[in-house]
Amino acid sequence: MANPSGRVPVTVVTGFLGAGKTTLLRHLLLHSGQKLAVLVNEFGEVGIDGALLRSCGFCPDDDVDSRLVELANGCLCCTVQDDFLPTMERLLERADNLDGIVVETSGLALPEPLIAALHWPEIRTRIRLHGVVAMVDGEALAAGSVVADPAALEAQRLADPSLDHASAIDELFAEQLEAADLVLMSRADCLGPDAMQAVHQRLKPLLRAGAVVLPVARGNVDPELVLGLERRTSNDRSQDPEGHHHDHEHHDHSHVAVEALALELPGAIGRQALEQQLAHLLRQSAVIRLKGRLWLPGKARPLQIQAVGPRLECWFEPGGAAPTDADTPSPGLELVVLGFQLDQGAIEASLQQAKQLYIKAVA
Repeated sequence: MANPSGRVPVTVVTGFLGAGKTTLLRHLLLHSGQKLAVLVNEFGEVGIDGALLRSCGFCPDDDVDSRLVELANGCLCCTVQDDFLPTMERLLERADNLDGIVVETSGLALPEPLIAALHWPEIRTRIRLHGVVAMVDGEALAAGSVVADPAALEAQRLADPSLDHASAIDELFAEQLEAADLVLMSRADCLGPDAMQAVHQRLKPLLRAGAVVLPVARGNVDPELVLGLERRTSNDRSQDPEGHHHDHEHHDHSHVAVEALALELPGAIGRQALEQQLAHLLRQSAVIRLKGRLWLPGKARPLQIQAVGPRLECWFEPGGAAPTDADTPSPGLELVVLGFQLDQGAIEASLQQAKQLYIKAVA
């Protein structure tokens, strides 16, 4: 079973019509190695995105109807209670056989109502928001527009009678970016260095502190960056007793090198101090993703750590008996970090600072 315990990670993919959301989803479904369910919200051109995903062969034909759900009754941000929550409840009935759920919003959706809906009592204990990913059209932005075909976007708006947010397109664009943890710039292969820099400068003031812009082409991006780090930290921590650091790089088709660091820090660290240091690290550096485990003194289960852009979440998986001296692991931190030009020394110093804060607190 894919997810026999714990909460199902949910990734929200937003962006205007034509930004490349469906191309990205096809890539993730075919190349992530994860068993994903997809919720697609579209209208005005009903069935096009769903048909493209359905035909890509991401799962057996007899399983596709339970893994791909199309909602065409209007923009999800206006029909959250009527459409989104019941659909999520149906998908969660199969949670034990899923690695995650991806929600592709319509181009006119505001992410915030969906993010709020993920905290509704009916589903909040069964899922966790894994990240909000915004797709933007780099070629259109370089040409001075937030969307390649404004007329098509306006037609989409007029086709949905439920829309009650008549905001200007630029305002919708700003709100999508404001909610994003990770921004993927599509059609980056069509841009020269100067145009790329101009797009980055246009996006920068619209982003949350710590949000990262990653250029991509034809939907090709390392699935780990969008869906999370599935590379496991070691189950047996004694396999690397010296806490070695491992560096490698991920490359996508727009020639952006993403570095990876695997860090281990033995010894007791307090949860609060660690979360404060990680939150600061995520705001200040070009970290795209991190995942890890913190073994706390006296705890049989580790604190799970997950972040995308500035969004940090830490939790304990449910269950587990009270620890005994024999089965309680020694305290320590395991962390895998993905990002650009990572300063390993600064990251390690930040983690050491969290450790020292804990030592002072218990002294």
